[in-house]
Amino acid sequence: MTSIVLVVDDEDMTRKLLRLMLERDGFTILEAEDGQQALDMIADSRPDLVILDVMMPNLDGFTACQILRTQPETADLPIILLSARTQVEAVRAGLQAGADRYMTKPISKPELVQTITDLLAGVPVVENS
Repeated sequence: MTSIVLVVDDEDMTRKLLRLMLERDGFTILEAEDGQQALDMIADSRPDLVILDVMMPNLDGFTACQILRTQPETADLPIILLSARTQVEAVRAGLQAGADRYMTKPISKPELVQTITDLLAGVPVVENS
């Protein structure tokens, strides 16, 4: 069975890049342009995992992640926050918002695919300190 990954980013090129990277590894990709559109899509088409950009208009990735964690039907949904922000404070804020993993751009395809595979399999992901 193919896993469904929702890619949420306000940059069209980033969504296209992630789609190409992940479809080649057998994932089905859904796309949203911001956090609010993602929340609406998740309610309709329950993906297996969400990749959320941090900085987006309307509803940022931190806030969307917090909302997903407070709802019983999405509390356990694997979430990866993706950002160009590499500061320790940003990573900490992402994990405190409830993300399973905080990854920085530019993204490494092997690392992303392995992280998704691990999260979908329920393997705990250890953060580097």
